[in-house]
Amino acid sequence: MTLTQKVAVVTGSTSGIGLGIARALAGAGADVVLNGFGDAAAIEELRAGLAAEFGVRVGYHGADLSKPAEIAALIGHAEETFGSVDVLVNNAGIQHVAPVEDFPADRWDAVIALNLSAVFHGTHHALPGMKRRGWGRILNIASVHGHVASVNKSAYVAAKHGVVGLTKTVALETASTGVTCNAICPGWVLTPLVQKQIDAIASTKNIPEPQAKAELLGAKQPSGAFVTPDELGGLAVFLCSDSAAQMTGASLLMDGGWTAQ
Repeated sequence: MTLTQKVAVVTGSTSGIGLGIARALAGAGADVVLNGFGDAAAIEELRAGLAAEFGVRVGYHGADLSKPAEIAALIGHAEETFGSVDVLVNNAGIQHVAPVEDFPADRWDAVIALNLSAVFHGTHHALPGMKRRGWGRILNIASVHGHVASVNKSAYVAAKHGVVGLTKTVALETASTGVTCNAICPGWVLTPLVQKQIDAIASTKNIPEPQAKAELLGAKQPSGAFVTPDELGGLAVFLCSDSAAQMTGASLLMDGGWTAQ
């Protein structure tokens, strides 16, 4: 399975799920454009390290995905620098937890902007080039929360349900073009975002971190284990392969049995 001569843009890829997917795509031979926040020197070290490890071209663009104009600039940069955007992984996301009646309006707007609207804007700008070339892969990192809800996560759940719906619409609109659009829906993945929730449980209940992790997993994920970024990267590479050419509009769960209960 090879993605040689393909160019992938992965949003939110300086850590966590996005980095795992970026590594997997680079490992399959794709040139990669990273995106995300962080220390400039650390990001440059990461970029150069991926390029050296996998022998591919690796770029970086620091677009703030809450701003549509910067998303357009990200896609434009990738096309101008690398010649195309063949794979778009819409991964960047944030979280805020509060009951609906206490949910700050500005945090609702921020979560929707990054977790849902950015998926639209990235797709909007990348899709014309994919259709011209007759090949493209759009992978939207949704969540198990694109299928089920949890309390105190109204904005996140609404956004991820929206991502699943948007995925289906794009899939139908591109069904005869050589472009596919699919959603990957992880359960608990041990990312910095989830680590904050573990820390909050440990602090609130005054329990050790391992116990907090077990409580988090035990409540929802029957496997009792976190999904890994490497596992998600493997699925992403498969969805980009010729073997998945007729898979489009799918919402693929990797949730340790969460939704099977």
